[in-house]
Amino acid sequence: MSQNRAAHSAYLEGQFLVAMPGLTDSRFARSVIYLCAHSADGAMGIILNKAVTDLDMPDLLIQLDIAEETDAIRLRERVGHMPVLMGGPVDAKRGFVLHTDDFHIDHSTLIIDDGICLTATVEILRAIASGDGPANAVLALGYAGWQAGQLESEILANGWLTCPADPALIFHPALDTKYERTLRSNGIDPAMLSFSAGHA
Repeated sequence: MSQNRAAHSAYLEGQFLVAMPGLTDSRFARSVIYLCAHSADGAMGIILNKAVTDLDMPDLLIQLDIAEETDAIRLRERVGHMPVLMGGPVDAKRGFVLHTDDFHIDHSTLIIDDGICLTATVEILRAIASGDGPANAVLALGYAGWQAGQLESEILANGWLTCPADPALIFHPALDTKYERTLRSNGIDPAMLSFSAGHA
């Protein structure tokens, strides 16, 4: 645990939020969120298991003029496995890249925890397109945000289960099983998940 996390152990950045069955907001049902920031001012996270269905990474890089149409085959080999996620309902046209800490842009990359970083500039997309990006990354359009005290209230109301984040699950390409995998990796049988509160 970093010194920052130790000093602010009440805050949950670098952890997973897993939607509980009682969470009624359809935008977040069965979602797994990686919490990128959490403080007295609020929280911000990326939904990890909901894909943008009509867009893949190579197409997006071409649409943004980061790569040429003639590079499509090479792009599919390089980044075709990388999902484009619906990161959340806030700022849904803006891209956020969660990635391993083998890539860093000064004044742009936020180091979160356990070797996970967040970068939200077009430079990281250029690096990914050219093959110079991080070893592991996911691109999310938009994010999930909470005002001061809102996330804490939702957790107390049994909307979310909090548990340690597993970097392998962050980057795992099988989005449709990520919810169950996250629960099982924390010793929870999804079939037994009830409306009762708890922390893994």
